[in-house]
Amino acid sequence: MTSLVNLWGTISTKIPLVFPVHPRTYKNILSFGLQPIIDSYPNLYFIEPLGYMQFIHLVSSAAFTLTDSGGIQEETTYLNIPCLTVRPNTERPVTVWEGSNKLIKMEDIVGEVQQIIEGNGKHGNIPKYWDGRTAERIVELIGSWL
Repeated sequence: MTSLVNLWGTISTKIPLVFPVHPRTYKNILSFGLQPIIDSYPNLYFIEPLGYMQFIHLVSSAAFTLTDSGGIQEETTYLNIPCLTVRPNTERPVTVWEGSNKLIKMEDIVGEVQQIIEGNGKHGNIPKYWDGRTAERIVELIGSWL
């Protein structure tokens, strides 16, 4: 946990970093006595967890996202926001092949963030059929069966 907090702090010296922190994660931060480290980085912002719409608004305004989650890979691909996913694989490979998602290792995070800050972050395309018209296509298909 100390390594993660220091990593986030290092990133926040390059670009402000907003982290909607899960209550269990924050509890661990407090139990390990890491709040003073967080407080030493003026551009590292820990905020309460957000509802979905508020979270999407935050992501849509972000220079990038850093995650180990699966779902955010789809949202960032749709919004064409560079997404750094700290995982060796993903169950959403289209976000890597076509989208703005990049699978990375922990030790590559700072370098990847620097690339994004310099304007060289990964951008992609919105995959086919990610156009918000899925329900229309389903209704049309069902109608063709009747």
